[in-house]
Amino acid sequence: MTAEATLTRFREYMVGPSRFITLLSCFELGLVDALRDSGPLTAQQLADVADVTPDAVQQLLHLMVKDEFVTYDEAGETYALGGLADIAGVDLKRVLSISTMIKVLMLRQGYYMTESVRAGKPVGLKEFYDFDGNVYDAATVHKELRESWGKAMDTYTAHIDPWFFENVEIPDGAQVLDLAGNTGLGAILTHKLKGSPGLHVTTFDLPKKEQDALRNFREHGLDDRCGFIGGDVFQGVPSGFNVVMIKHFLDMFDKNEVFAILHGVNSAIEVGALVHILVPVYPENVKDSYGVDFFPAFFLGCAMGKGGPQKLSTYREWLAECGFEVTNAIAQNPADMPPDSWAAQAILSARKVR
Repeated sequence: MTAEATLTRFREYMVGPSRFITLLSCFELGLVDALRDSGPLTAQQLADVADVTPDAVQQLLHLMVKDEFVTYDEAGETYALGGLADIAGVDLKRVLSISTMIKVLMLRQGYYMTESVRAGKPVGLKEFYDFDGNVYDAATVHKELRESWGKAMDTYTAHIDPWFFENVEIPDGAQVLDLAGNTGLGAILTHKLKGSPGLHVTTFDLPKKEQDALRNFREHGLDDRCGFIGGDVFQGVPSGFNVVMIKHFLDMFDKNEVFAILHGVNSAIEVGALVHILVPVYPENVKDSYGVDFFPAFFLGCAMGKGGPQKLSTYREWLAECGFEVTNAIAQNPADMPPDSWAAQAILSARKVR
């Protein structure tokens, strides 16, 4: 790439945050809803809706017109929806929930990304919320984080978890351990989507999550078919299970900790037991990926101060090194994903062989 092309690319990085926040502000101010509800409106009419000046509306909508989200009729001096007019409500809800998460979790903490990488923990959480730890724990005590993160993840899990269960083997009557299963949603979904006589699913997570998990089991009528074990995966994994699920977890850690988790699982199960892993992955050629645009900033700067996805081939190698034989490995087909998606999820199913 030439120096001129490199500087041109650099310009795209520099204007990226301002483009994003301008777009999101147009939604937050109600400008897009007003155009959707009322049709073409002048800057003054939109200003009245948003309680801002018409000058500000014009400034905000320049970018929207440039990118054809909105159109502008010079003769009538009115704005109308352009490309946004054709977006289905469910799709708009998805992209806005994720955009809000980016604003709340990432733009603010991203200021301290360099310090977070050096410290190996999210420095922004300490600076803005006086919280020592990761963003997942911080979200349990800070409403702002919980609401933005929770809405985005609810949208995400509603889409991805059914795909996971469609593609994994849960033998009839299996004794399943949901590793880092939080408050029991994975256990409940296992019964809902893979139920069989004798099936029992145990959630394994930090002790503080036990009461919420047990309440969720009772509310779904599964308290006799689900259980909870409190503990720390790095201190030991419970034994007595022939299937272990590890979902939305390994990508939170660096290689040495991923190996510690996999070795712990290996030590807790018998030869022949199954492990099913759900993780986001990078394509083998990262130049084909939008995941590398997002995940390093998310994990290193905002969530953990470490971690991040790997290539599918890397996870296969790591499983083999930890005593497992991969029996199935599939990644989502980008053609089947929403066009606004930036990363494919993958399932790796493996069997303990040593």
